[in-house]
Amino acid sequence: MQPHLNSVGTPLFYGVFIVIIIVMIAIDMLTLKKEGVHRVSTKEALLWTCVWIAVSLGFALWLYFELMHNPVLDSEVAADSVMDFLTGYVLEKSLSVDNIFVFVLIFSYFKVPAEYQHRVLLYGVLGAIVLRAVMVALGAVLVSRFEWVLYLFGIFLLYSGIKLMLPEKDENKSLADNPLIGWLHRHMRVSEQFNREKFFTIENGQRMATPLLLTLVVIELSDVVFAVDSIPAVFAVTTDPFIVFTSNIFAVLGLRAMYFLLANVVEKFVYLKYGLAVVLTFIGAKMLVAKWWHIPSFASLAVVFTALLLAILASWWKTRKQPHNL
Repeated sequence: MQPHLNSVGTPLFYGVFIVIIIVMIAIDMLTLKKEGVHRVSTKEALLWTCVWIAVSLGFALWLYFELMHNPVLDSEVAADSVMDFLTGYVLEKSLSVDNIFVFVLIFSYFKVPAEYQHRVLLYGVLGAIVLRAVMVALGAVLVSRFEWVLYLFGIFLLYSGIKLMLPEKDENKSLADNPLIGWLHRHMRVSEQFNREKFFTIENGQRMATPLLLTLVVIELSDVVFAVDSIPAVFAVTTDPFIVFTSNIFAVLGLRAMYFLLANVVEKFVYLKYGLAVVLTFIGAKMLVAKWWHIPSFASLAVVFTALLLAILASWWKTRKQPHNL
């Protein structure tokens, strides 16, 4: 097995990854079909969260042993590649918490019953996989042909990190004022009624979209915004497209379960945005100084994990006496 250019990815590695993803999604969809329309419990969400984390770590372990047995690569490359995978995975997982804030807002605005949210997020994740694949491929091409793009990524991440540290100007943002929502309503025939978990319905002999389809469209479009942050962030960790793609997709696939696990308590992560700000600023700075100062992969993982852990612990300490709705 020969690695391609600056990537450890081989046809075998991509094949194994794709098979794992297809099998896991199939199991998830069959489980959903078997259980039918239902409200996802915290216990179910925790189980699936643990399953996705276990599968991701299992893939990382498999990748490490495969790279260790590659005669072309040394042990340092194998360790660095897996460290980069884990760093990208943790980074994407943490950035995904912002998605959860937005998902809560979107579901609340469209008044989507809890038992229908599961299907919307399932299709949302499938769409996100396609989007991330396209963006990673585009990013890999840009980075390979124009090295200076990495500096643009670094500047953008620094800007994003600093912006997160600043207080928000508008604390009462509403989707009702969002021009995208208005545009969709003007260009789509949307029923005011849900038709169970269906995306379309028939009213007065006309085929119309249900609020569930509008919800899905808004969620997919919101992921475009999140991907603009997350993809450059992982490219700052490593320029290996295989590591960027696999770490990103594994994190995205666990997003749905994480939503149902954290949706009721996400508002308690009051200091998480500051932890993310530190992470994005560090990653952006790392990208800008990479030509002169190489920061080891294990050090990057340690900084990312520590910043997020401190933010979570500080949030827990501040909100520990507040009631929750689990």
